[in-house]
Amino acid sequence: MRKKIFFRTNRLLPILLFSLLFVACGVKQAKTTVVANPWKMMKNITDNVKTPSFIGTTYLVSDFGAQSGGVFDNTVAFKKAIQDCSKNGGGKVLVPAGKYLTGPIHLEDNVNLHLEEGAEILFSTNSADYPIVHTSWEGTELMNYSPLIYAYQKTNVAVTGKGILNGQANNENWWWWCSKKEYGWKEGKPNQNDPLNRLRLIAMAEEGVPVAERVFGEGHYLRPNFVEFFDCKNVLLKDVKIVNAPFWVVHPIKSSNVIIDGITVESHGPNNDGCDPEYSKNVIIKNCIFNTGDDCIAIKSGRDADGRRVAMKSENIVVQNCKMIDGHGGVVIGSEISGGVRNVFVENCIMDSPNLDRAIRIKTNSNRGGLIENVYVRNLEIGQVKEAVLKLNMFYEVYGAKPGTFIPQIQNIFLENITVKDGGRFGILAKGYKESPIKNVTLKNVKIAKVKEAYSIENLEGLKFIDTYINGSLMKSPN
Repeated sequence: MRKKIFFRTNRLLPILLFSLLFVACGVKQAKTTVVANPWKMMKNITDNVKTPSFIGTTYLVSDFGAQSGGVFDNTVAFKKAIQDCSKNGGGKVLVPAGKYLTGPIHLEDNVNLHLEEGAEILFSTNSADYPIVHTSWEGTELMNYSPLIYAYQKTNVAVTGKGILNGQANNENWWWWCSKKEYGWKEGKPNQNDPLNRLRLIAMAEEGVPVAERVFGEGHYLRPNFVEFFDCKNVLLKDVKIVNAPFWVVHPIKSSNVIIDGITVESHGPNNDGCDPEYSKNVIIKNCIFNTGDDCIAIKSGRDADGRRVAMKSENIVVQNCKMIDGHGGVVIGSEISGGVRNVFVENCIMDSPNLDRAIRIKTNSNRGGLIENVYVRNLEIGQVKEAVLKLNMFYEVYGAKPGTFIPQIQNIFLENITVKDGGRFGILAKGYKESPIKNVTLKNVKIAKVKEAYSIENLEGLKFIDTYINGSLMKSPN
């Protein structure tokens, strides 16, 4: 077992040296701001995020020329119905049972797009059908293909109902743009894989190129998000089933007062995160099922220079009564996290799959920076995970990222009342910086029945075990 504990003394010289280390590395010591009563704070958040309401008028898409059958292009019919609804004060745009082929759907103020049970919207797989809009790709803003469902700077918008949103992505459509060979990518196809264009986009952000000039789209092969609420207020996504996404599935960005309730996500493609709140505040994700090819829920706040340019935290994020099946992590923070995250609450969730890598995960690195604090988790039932119950990693690197000078900070992580049948390799896997150790991690009444190693930690200050048992042994807090 690897175990490194970072010590401090009360002598003046070591304190001065420690402070100088922080300055030299671009790290400002954050004050410890533990919430006095976190679960009361969570209740205040949930009580104050109100469900959007809509007037009783209904606009049937078939009255605007929509046809079921999965062949007729309903793009114009959906657009007319939504615009007419919004222009007349809002209401419900109703999609009845049947299969409806369409290009992207753009929502307007005060519109609830409602799918009846038995309704399925099939989105075009022809990238030329998707206009270039202001969007974001893996934490960096740009001009790219429109998300399949898109709301930009709208208020009081919703997508509801028992129907299905089908992105029709597979190894022949959208996913093959990814560089991974298991999704159909083949060597020798120039400019037809994400990494080449990802690197170009990241370089433009690092160089300060204005977003309006970061124009991608046709020929650049950056896949669109599925459902994106960009700079919106009062948002509801409820009950729908979402399958086969090109890229990230649900992406509220720069949005506030967002409720995601009772949705089911089944999408196992590359980068198919289930839900990615980014730069967003007062977000409630509840009663959902996530079965994904990437993180089930991943809280973001921008990548590297672009995240520091926007400089918005994601905060007051509540996850309740959800089920996580396959995925890289159950509830994840990062890795696009440069703006910081605070006040995350997770309760009453079930996480269980041989293909679920971790339960709770924080991932960042020295290119990201940012402060991640106040993560409160309780009442989880964890069946099986592959790698770790809790993973905190300040050295997460992907796509060849080189070390930077923006040292991240992680503090105040609390897990309580959690049962785990099989924790995989580690109960806790944590790696911080000597100059910026992870601070204040507490496990209370956590019972991990089986795991290969209780914990492996480097540069973590303040690890506490309270009534916690791992492999049948009562855990003692390290000195």
